[in-house]
Order: sequence, then C-alpha cells, then structure tokens
Amino acid sequence: MTSGRSFHDGEDEDQIIISQIFSGQKELFRLLIQRHERAVYGMGMSFFHNTEDASDFTQDVFFKAFRNLSQFEGQSRFSTWLYRIAYNTAINSAARKKEYQSLAEEDISIEVDTPERKFLRNLACDAIQEAIKELPKRFRVCIDLYFFYDRSHKEIEIITGYPINTIKSHVFRAKKLLRKKLDSLAE
Repeated sequence: MTSGRSFHDGEDEDQIIISQIFSGQKELFRLLIQRHERAVYGMGMSFFHNTEDASDFTQDVFFKAFRNLSQFEGQSRFSTWLYRIAYNTAINSAARKKEYQSLAEEDISIEVDTPERKFLRNLACDAIQEAIKELPKRFRVCIDLYFFYDRSHKEIEIITGYPINTIKSHVFRAKKLLRKKLDSLAE
C-alpha cells in the first residue's frame, strides 16, 4: 500500500486490498474480514439473537464473499456488496429460524454519572426499543440499515432489493410512527 494516497473513508483501502487479492494475494482477504466483521456480526445478532448463530452466520457470509469475490465489479462500495450477501443470507436463514430484531432492540448499557440519569436513559432506551419492535419488519430493516449501518438509500436498495422510493417511504413512515409512539409515551 505504497500508493501515497490518503484514505478518506476506508473504501479506497478496501479497493486496494481487493485488487491485491485479485493479483494472487488471497491471504489478504483476512484484512477485509477484520474491517467488516463487526458490522456483519451485528447484522447476524439482529436476525438470530444469539452469539453462536451470529458467529456461524458471520463465517458463512465471509465464506460466500470470498468464494464470489470475482463477481464484485466495483460498481458499489465493497461494504454494500458484502451487506447484500449478508442480508440475503440472513433473510434466507431467518425464514427458516427466527424473526428479524433491530439493532436498536439490543440491550444498551450506558455509563452515566448519576443514578437518576441512568434511570431516565434506561427508560428512554426501553421506550425506543419497544417502539421499534412494533414497526413492521420492512420498516425495521430500512431503519437499521439507514441509521445503525449508515447506508444510503441507494445502498439499501442494493442490499434489500426494495426500490429507492419504497425505502424513502419506509424510513419516513417508520420515523413518523416512532415519533408518534414516543410522543404518546412522553405525555
């Protein structure tokens, strides 16, 4: 990696690693795993709710990505391509196992300085988690990818196969439903 370039968002670095893998340095795939394992594992936890299944899922996703890396054409970010594989793997597996659970539904432990703040924050987190649980699955998936995985509408379209306008509508409607639910709890 002596190109002299600076990496602004890590995607340039992914592209360099991939080109080196294509030139025969297949062992460098471990670098892609290190860079994206946490996000893929998080998606696995959203679908399977336990560490063993999420770990198996993560291994399966990276195995599929390695096996199909030659199909990556660079028309999207590598992470988008990888999340598409992860999403499809999870949907297919979850259909046989369990329902999708948003990352926002995970137990959130927050370090705070006073018991009162901790109590209020826990109440707010519980309210958000409950409100998200009530959203339709298609809304939860779009909200997760948009807010927790920081994916653009275009990337969510690539990952889920939903049209962009549908994604925008799902995110908008989910935010509206969440706001309404949280406002009613605040009263």
